[in-house]
Amino acid sequence: MNKRTRLVILIAVLAICFVFLWPTISWYGRTPKEVQQLALGSTENIKTYAENKAADDVRTIKDLAKKDSSTVLADDLEQFAWLNKAAAKKYKSFGEKKSASKMTVADVLGAYNSELEFMNVIKAKYRDEILKAKKYYDNSVKLGLDLSGGMNVIVRADLDAALEAQGDSVADTDVGAFKKEAMENAIENLTSRIDRFGLTSPVIRQQGEDRIYIEIPGAAQADAINTLIMGKGILNFRLSDMEATAAFQTYYAQHPASTFNAVGELMDPSVIPDDCEVFGVYTKDEYGLDERYDWLVVKKEVALDGKHIQSAEVRADQFTGQPQVCFNLDLEGTTIFGDFTAQHIGDYLAIVSDNKVKSNARIQDAINTGSVSLSGSFSQDEANNIKKVLQTAWLNVPLTVESQQVIGASLGEAAIKQGVMAIILGLSLILVFMLIFYKASGINAVVAQILNLYIMFAVLSAFNLTLTLSSIAGMILTIGMAVDANVLIFERIKEELRAGKTRAAAVQMGFDNAFWAIMDSNITTFIAAIFLSQLGSGSIQGFAVSLAIGVVSSVFTALFVSRLIFDFDTDVLHAKKVSIGWGIK
Repeated sequence: MNKRTRLVILIAVLAICFVFLWPTISWYGRTPKEVQQLALGSTENIKTYAENKAADDVRTIKDLAKKDSSTVLADDLEQFAWLNKAAAKKYKSFGEKKSASKMTVADVLGAYNSELEFMNVIKAKYRDEILKAKKYYDNSVKLGLDLSGGMNVIVRADLDAALEAQGDSVADTDVGAFKKEAMENAIENLTSRIDRFGLTSPVIRQQGEDRIYIEIPGAAQADAINTLIMGKGILNFRLSDMEATAAFQTYYAQHPASTFNAVGELMDPSVIPDDCEVFGVYTKDEYGLDERYDWLVVKKEVALDGKHIQSAEVRADQFTGQPQVCFNLDLEGTTIFGDFTAQHIGDYLAIVSDNKVKSNARIQDAINTGSVSLSGSFSQDEANNIKKVLQTAWLNVPLTVESQQVIGASLGEAAIKQGVMAIILGLSLILVFMLIFYKASGINAVVAQILNLYIMFAVLSAFNLTLTLSSIAGMILTIGMAVDANVLIFERIKEELRAGKTRAAAVQMGFDNAFWAIMDSNITTFIAAIFLSQLGSGSIQGFAVSLAIGVVSSVFTALFVSRLIFDFDTDVLHAKKVSIGWGIK
């Protein structure tokens, strides 16, 4: 491989590494702390924040318009200057030209057909800013609990108790499928509860057959988390007030900024009847998270409590073939539901779970059998989501906390400082030694070490890996191994120079003779690291992964980058001698 090709490869590698590192640089170096806190919250919290901020801004701008509609928005409120450009583009789409710099508050408001449309434009700006930061975080190097602080919990699900509670309704052949479904439901419930609590990017996954691992970075109160874990979702059926819903939707479209306050309460309770509440209607988005798409006014009185549900499943309608959700009630629930549906034929009944409407179906006939079918234009995914909602009421899986570890944020900050100091101190001492012992050639080792860390962090960022104290230990070990490769190469070059070889020949023979010695030692280390990463767990796995990455990057920098620097001195700077040690000419 000629030198120009090697240079192109090196530049390409460095450029690719920078692309991978950019999210990490942007998140830790360019994103304000307040934006980080918002981005680390749940998607639902981000949406609520954007809506509340947009509502506040709309009210501010409308108040300004009432005082003096001829005010230029950018002059009085610079933070809204961007709205002038947005409104100018809106006018341009109508075929009307307006100067953004001279646009008044009245012009800005007049560009939009309704207050809701104007509010959505502002909301999109807040939302996009936070989601952009969230995307940086998702693609950056994460800090483990030992660095960021937080807590991890291992929860045991008592599947045998859940099975026993079902009595004889589960056949012996279906026990395995039941336990699998029960675990999926328990994880779904925990994810919903913790995400709704607004915690920072929780990690929730199954561990073994009946355990759930929960990792919550950041400050979290153990008592609050235990309450969430041991708690149970609230599900019930309520009568929908469709007339009040239509009136509320009209009101909301006209007054989106002044309908709810910052905590989601109605600012004017008189917009709905006294015996009603308004909830959001939710469905699952493409990420599997709850997404509100409408509002529904329901009665405060509960028609049927979810505890009466005994089972739920998705079937195909025998006439249309469309998915429908079927569930069975116990004896008490059958009586209650039969009487209620007989009195409300033609009305709509909503399924409310944790103050979220998950379904709203029309009562077509009185249901006295205890077997209920929800049909409509459901997709298969929508039907499965409704089934999961119903399962939260009857498939009760007892959960117990087996272990819990809390790490304070101050300890995490101290660990980061100590880890960074260890890397800097170790790297500095090694580089000073290389410069003193190998003179100018030690610069090669300095450059190789810096690029080695650069590539390691880029790989961590590319695969969204988590940086822990054990990972830092692996990096420090890699620094020593990378220097070892440089030492082997330099000593081989010195031997060739003592034998009377020219600079070019000594460098060539030095790298060739050291190649297999370096490869043998690093290959064996890499194999050990791979086995540790597969068989180990926790801190051992973190150490092994960073070590494996470091082995590959150190071999590349020692054999590829260092060689390119020597060749650059020989061919471009026309160096005749090699400054590689005392007493070597």
